[in-house]
Amino acid sequence: MRRRPRRNRSNQGVRSMVEETKLSTENLIYPLFIEDGVGVKTEIKSLKDNFRWSLDTLLPEIEACVKLGLDKFVLFPAVKESLKDSIASYSYAQDNFYLNAIHKIKSEFPQLSLMSDVAMDPYSSDGHDGLVKNNRILNDETLPILAKMAIAQAQAGIDILGPSDMMDGRIGFLRDELDASGYSDTSIMSYTAKYASAFYEPFRDALDSAPKSGDKKTYQMNPANKNEALLEAELDFQEGADMMMVKPATCYLDIIHVLKENFDIPITAYNVSGECAMIYAASEKGWLDYETSMYEMLLSIRRAGADGILTYFAKDFAKFQQ
Repeated sequence: MRRRPRRNRSNQGVRSMVEETKLSTENLIYPLFIEDGVGVKTEIKSLKDNFRWSLDTLLPEIEACVKLGLDKFVLFPAVKESLKDSIASYSYAQDNFYLNAIHKIKSEFPQLSLMSDVAMDPYSSDGHDGLVKNNRILNDETLPILAKMAIAQAQAGIDILGPSDMMDGRIGFLRDELDASGYSDTSIMSYTAKYASAFYEPFRDALDSAPKSGDKKTYQMNPANKNEALLEAELDFQEGADMMMVKPATCYLDIIHVLKENFDIPITAYNVSGECAMIYAASEKGWLDYETSMYEMLLSIRRAGADGILTYFAKDFAKFQQ
């Protein structure tokens, strides 16, 4: 045999030299949950080693992550029910603890890239990503609310806005409103192909943000559809998205790949809570080795074409690289 592929696997030095896909902490974005209060560090039962933090406990945690080489974080607010209403007005209120936390974190760690979540559900008494009237999610009426939220987050210091709501036309609407308000340098990472997935449950447990009635299938995508992702991506691209995200990641590697092949802007993926929880649970049972299975999962997302990966594994991955 003249061609023997095993010769390129003969030892670690050769294997690392010909390795096609590189994965590092530079590719990872670490999700963090924050709530109002003092001294809060509450573990999320369905998401091992992930916590709800108050700002005073979160700052030392971020510092520890920075020392491990992490420099990109996405922040999610856990909002008390008493602050929620049908129009998500707390999302842009001056006394919003989430906005104040963004400002403080950015002041303490100006070198970090902070990403936000733009959607009504953390602040909505209905628990939906858009405005609800007569049991319907109203698309166009939601957009001005999202714009107020996005401008407030940009003003607080967010570098990358993450519209996760899946309303039609929201990328162009937000881009126009941000530019008109003087935030033309604030990036938009669109949740372009966000599927109505079963893998979100630990996240909803973390934020208490499940819908009070109905489901999200009229705005999140059908898991059966691939061509629809190309349509969503083309619209987001034309409307001015700086990056596009696929969510979840591991069941949608083909979607990550097809977007990477068709668009010349960065593609990111969200390795969502349910995907990570499976590895956590199987590792605790002794059925999988945590480090190697975690690495393989992240590597598959990177190999599919993701430039950035939002993952709850980010801190552990960084530790293992030390």
